[in-house]
Amino acid sequence: MIKNDLFLRALKGETVDRPPVWMMRQAGRYLPEFMEIKHKYDFFTRCQTPELASEITVQPIRRYGMDAAILFSDILVIPQAMNIEVEMKPNFGPYLPNPIRSQKDLDSVIIPDIQDSLGYVMDAIKATKEKLNDEIPLIGFAGSPWTILCYCVQGQGSKNFDKAKELCFTNPVVAHSLLQKITDTTIAYLKAKVEAGVDAVQVFDSWGGMLSPTDYQEFSWQYIQQIIDALKDITPVIAFGKGCWFALNEMSKSGASALGVDWTCSPRNARYLSGGQITLQGNFDPTRLFSPPATIKKMVHKMIDEFGKDRLVVNLGHGILPNIPLDHAKAFIDAVKEYKAS
Repeated sequence: MIKNDLFLRALKGETVDRPPVWMMRQAGRYLPEFMEIKHKYDFFTRCQTPELASEITVQPIRRYGMDAAILFSDILVIPQAMNIEVEMKPNFGPYLPNPIRSQKDLDSVIIPDIQDSLGYVMDAIKATKEKLNDEIPLIGFAGSPWTILCYCVQGQGSKNFDKAKELCFTNPVVAHSLLQKITDTTIAYLKAKVEAGVDAVQVFDSWGGMLSPTDYQEFSWQYIQQIIDALKDITPVIAFGKGCWFALNEMSKSGASALGVDWTCSPRNARYLSGGQITLQGNFDPTRLFSPPATIKKMVHKMIDEFGKDRLVVNLGHGILPNIPLDHAKAFIDAVKEYKAS
């Protein structure tokens, strides 16, 4: 039994004294102890070495005592496993030297054996669960099929993912085939993570907001729905679409346990658009963590009041930035722990 199950209770919609809190990207680059490991090992070595991945996962928990841990990994381990080369270039980010832009490119993309290609992730989960010792739940995650396609087609990060969208609009057959391969792989991957011991999963649709509402349904949401349908009976699923406030109503009917909300949507609007009956997660602007700690605490309490303390997981509206002062991150976590309903 997990000792602090506040996060899981909030996902079920139970009444709580205060909402649970964790931060997207909490395992990582703003922590000095993470930077020490980063200087010794390259990115994918960190992901692929269970001892390192589990250590990085628990570092922020030791420091701040969040209510949930999220496994240190990366969304791009999926294309790697699918026979698509992925490099992580320093000061550049992800680079895929052979982007998928035609049927011929797609022919070399496989649906892998998960244990064979991604077994190291399952080993990291088991190592992390040992370290957490049932104190708090562990979250596993994957990128949405659309977000993964963006990298696979563009070949790198982008402000608009124009090449990815061009493929969807000029060669939808190839785009949908790639999306389905990614979806099938992701479902198998997340099921394996649940078997290995994660207590919930989150699907990150980081680039969903690049699409119009109509195109979002066609190229992103229908694939996320497949993932939710496959996982919802075995674990809680959180769906997070950055910039996708327009889809909150549809998402709320999906069977997901919670929906992530970014900072561009007010708590009131998020509750209204999602129908008021589903747990929401978010939605503090990560850049707001540069504000003085006293301001952060005041703003967090106001945010919780606006959402309501129940059916809420307090989080940032996207990942924590690398240059956030440590005591500001602490102020964010402490503000939630100190919350009393007014």
